[in-house]
Amino acid sequence: MTTAFIPLDQAPQLAHSDLAAALPDMHEGLTVATRVWIDEYNWLEALYNDAANCSPKLRFPDLISACVSLVFDDPAPERRVFAFLHQQLVLRDQATTRRREDMWREQYTLLLALQKSEQNRHPHPQFKLDHFTTACVALVMAQEGAKAKLFEQARRNIARRASRGFI
Repeated sequence: MTTAFIPLDQAPQLAHSDLAAALPDMHEGLTVATRVWIDEYNWLEALYNDAANCSPKLRFPDLISACVSLVFDDPAPERRVFAFLHQQLVLRDQATTRRREDMWREQYTLLLALQKSEQNRHPHPQFKLDHFTTACVALVMAQEGAKAKLFEQARRNIARRASRGFI
């Protein structure tokens, strides 16, 4: 699989539309498989089944990608994600159950930049995609009014993909 390398110091400055241009060929698929740790997955599942999730019903790729988008819309997302990873996720049982889900490729590209960043290289601990995905979900879970923000962001992401013909 061919992937686009986006240095961490450039990732927060890139607009979502700029990232779409950096994506690999779309024949590789519009979504990418990831895993989410069980506590964060349970929260997403509750949102998926929530009565407010209707018209259209948002699926897991929409919910997960909205979490990533919300984190990256804030200032210094890389600092927030790595702070969560180093201060909280590293203290959890690393054998915790994870659930496989998909996310939209645009948001995967944001997480890939974190995964390839200097902060994820020696001598720092090496975190994987499921760590970054889980961190974004956990950071959104902790926000005031998370459910409404998440549903709104998911719908904005859908509209953005539709305007580029990816739906």
